[in-house]
Amino acid sequence: MKRIFTASIFTLTLGILLHAQDPFFSQFYAAPLQLNPAMAGVFNGKYRITANYKQQWNSLLDTRPFQTLAAGFDLRNAVGRNDFATFGLSALRDHAGKSDFQRVGADLTFSYMKQLDGSRYRAYDQFLVAGAQVGLGQHSLDYQNLWFSSQFDLTLEQLDQSLPSGEVIDQTSNTYLNFNAGLLWYVVFDDNQSLWIGGAIHHLNSPRVSFIDNGGTESLDRRWLAQIGGELPFSHSFSILPAAVVTGQGPSLLSIFGANFRYTNRDWKEIAIRAGAWGHLVKDQLDSFGSPNVTFTAILEIERWNIGISYDVGAGKLAAPTNGRGAFELSLIYIHPPSRKEKVNCPKM
Repeated sequence: MKRIFTASIFTLTLGILLHAQDPFFSQFYAAPLQLNPAMAGVFNGKYRITANYKQQWNSLLDTRPFQTLAAGFDLRNAVGRNDFATFGLSALRDHAGKSDFQRVGADLTFSYMKQLDGSRYRAYDQFLVAGAQVGLGQHSLDYQNLWFSSQFDLTLEQLDQSLPSGEVIDQTSNTYLNFNAGLLWYVVFDDNQSLWIGGAIHHLNSPRVSFIDNGGTESLDRRWLAQIGGELPFSHSFSILPAAVVTGQGPSLLSIFGANFRYTNRDWKEIAIRAGAWGHLVKDQLDSFGSPNVTFTAILEIERWNIGISYDVGAGKLAAPTNGRGAFELSLIYIHPPSRKEKVNCPKM
């Protein structure tokens, strides 16, 4: 009973903290098309395939944890001598809690990479990238799995879902059109030294997502995002990849900052390992700041593949009810090597 009560309070608190917020991966650098449409084409290859999985709040919600799946594909082509155009496709499915609330979406992406300085045949290169996305999204829920206070029988002191809920919910799903746009500037100084800065705005059209046919005004708030990162070498084999992302949507604000350390060896050929830690800061609807978790990451680079795993350790308001257990993530990236004509210098993300 205590656990059920705790879970109920937790769900209510979570609703306040995460109301109408987009899902977000702690391994944001491994979900480029979900982060910023201008990141399409920014990789050392001809085409790229990405896949991401996230599971959250399993310690309290047992068989119904929050789960997020994402996948992406982008293909880059040369335009003229030094510029590039990229076309991409991405999809996302986010499933949350007992109500089976679900968000699904698919986006078409286009980006244009304009070379500002350098040459694809030298280590130094500088690009400005503009990207845009258009897509369809859908929100849905299972109304039969929900209950309301008016359905609690005070005489019997128990829930009776045969009682009227008193709520007006005309539909269990809605579909909407969505637009995103972003910019990214980067400079590559050497094979293991780079800098990148970018930003994006999601839901430019603030699509309506209300489940009420007449009079429902709820819409997706625009979400802005700023990002910065790079790579700094300690030696030819050892480097650090620091990065930070700040994103705001409505009254809520999320920032993730940290670094992965990367090590390789000449004898390993095309193999490298990365490990790091990332802190999270959140401002919720109550205007309170907190550090909900710390993420520990490990990544294995094997020739054309990047395989990442991360785990969040609770450190804020939700640490006690969740026993310090946060989100678990897996990421997979495949990059197909380019021909000499298609080669372009890009930073490691």
